[in-house]
Amino acid sequence: MNFIPRLVEKGKIDPKKAKQLEEEILVSGKTEEQLLLEKKAVSLEDLYSLKSEILGVPFLPEAEGLEIPNKVLALIPEDSSRFYNLMPLGFKEDVLEVGMFDPENTKAKEVLLFLARQHRFAYKIFLITPVAFDILSKQYRNLREEVGQALEALETEAGEEEVEIRTEQKPGMEKLTEEAPIIKMVGVILRHAVEGQASDIHIEPVTKNLRVRFRMDGTLYSSLFLPIAVHPSIVARIKILSNLRIDENRVPQDGRFSARIGEKEIDFRVSTFPTKMGEKVVLRVLDPAEGLKGFKDLGLSDRNMLMIQEALKKPFGLILSCGPTGSGKSTTLYTLLRELNKEDTNVVTLEDPVEYFMEGINQSQIKPEIGYDFPQGLRSIVRQDPDVIMVGEIRDEESASLVIHSALTGHVVLSTLHTNNAIGVVPRLVDMQIKPFLIPSTLNVVIAQRLARRLCPYCKKKVKALKPVADIIIKDVESMPEEVKNSFKLPSVIYLYEPQGCKKCGDKGVKGRVGIYEVLRITDSLKEVIMTDQSEVALSREAQKQGMMTLRQDAILKALEGEISFEEVLWVAEE
Repeated sequence: MNFIPRLVEKGKIDPKKAKQLEEEILVSGKTEEQLLLEKKAVSLEDLYSLKSEILGVPFLPEAEGLEIPNKVLALIPEDSSRFYNLMPLGFKEDVLEVGMFDPENTKAKEVLLFLARQHRFAYKIFLITPVAFDILSKQYRNLREEVGQALEALETEAGEEEVEIRTEQKPGMEKLTEEAPIIKMVGVILRHAVEGQASDIHIEPVTKNLRVRFRMDGTLYSSLFLPIAVHPSIVARIKILSNLRIDENRVPQDGRFSARIGEKEIDFRVSTFPTKMGEKVVLRVLDPAEGLKGFKDLGLSDRNMLMIQEALKKPFGLILSCGPTGSGKSTTLYTLLRELNKEDTNVVTLEDPVEYFMEGINQSQIKPEIGYDFPQGLRSIVRQDPDVIMVGEIRDEESASLVIHSALTGHVVLSTLHTNNAIGVVPRLVDMQIKPFLIPSTLNVVIAQRLARRLCPYCKKKVKALKPVADIIIKDVESMPEEVKNSFKLPSVIYLYEPQGCKKCGDKGVKGRVGIYEVLRITDSLKEVIMTDQSEVALSREAQKQGMMTLRQDAILKALEGEISFEEVLWVAEE
């Protein structure tokens, strides 16, 4: 900015000292401003008066003595103020005066323009010193009083344990206003969600407040209502953590960040969505302790587990997990990957997005915006000498064709498909232009699944089944494969279990979820049917002959064992 020659002209620095300073700038790599202040070669006020002249921005030397009204501070969220060095000073003739000590910061100007359009105010930039900025920033404490009670309630509920946030942001980003209540509030919300074993956090503006809801065991529960005034600050904080644009609220954005909560390493996948009331934010809680499970934890019966393990031992072929969104397909695939992840095996995945990071596995996230989609990724993966390939989802004809051919060429391939049951996979692949003769030679096993709410083991109540319910259960048990009926004896008096509610389950009567499974093994007889008749009726008939347990039958057994309620059977496995 050529401060030194101008300071010499003004008689603020003698020429000899100026020459020494210029030489030191070249050696140290520091800016003129940094070195002049560090060496105390000129006063801060003199330097900023000169800076004001050079930039043509008016200087406010007395800015640190200003009293800023709370309604003015609320126009620029504290996170944004700290990160972009923007300080709202007050209105003068309907124009907001904004203090900056770096008026050349283009990104800060873009954010200020965005906020001005959002809140419909005109603004004028003034130059202030960094010292003045720090002093004025303390006035945000007055604004925080509005959220004090909500914060206190949250902290009482969730405890005082610190939340350590780690992001992939630029250096210093993670240190934004670490003592600010908004930062603490976001941290406590995250901690409370993890401790409550929530799978998702919904932060959404409603008419008069900001609602925070947690999805626990598949159901959304309202957890907290905050003043609507904190909405911009909380959204800005989450966006900064996730490396998203805080000046963009017109289109959805996606990101992620990590945090250490207690002894756990947790990932949070973030999605923003514009609504009429403002931006809604949803955070998916990715807890490896919950998402990376063993076979026993999934809820697989011994019979189903054996069929899957046999398929995993085959040197090549396709293993598909199917079901609706939120049915636990990804968790099942990760469990299979853990079984396949060995020192002598090259495992490569293609995901959208990568949910859980697994040591020893090469995980890649697709980026359609730059042309790196599932088909493109699959073409690249086969050149990586893989033994096992996991593709997050078969979405279209091209990805289906590539997956099938990858399985044909000697790879174990895992993927997911959206179908209602295991039988539906075959006609779905045919609909995706896969030749019927290719399916039997590539498909090894299909796993269809749902998630059911598990009864709380501490308060579930054993009750005698009503006659209509008992009749339904007897009919379902009679239709089960002979192998299952022989190993399971139905008692003369049928008992079920009902939810009650206690402190351990938060008076909900349920705690956690368990998988309901339908495993279809591709046998020789089933291969013949696939070659001649791909209808669900013909496939279902043959699957029953070979002893496949349906989703409903698996759910019935879990109800009789007291894992889930009979109402849950009707809900998740309705025929």
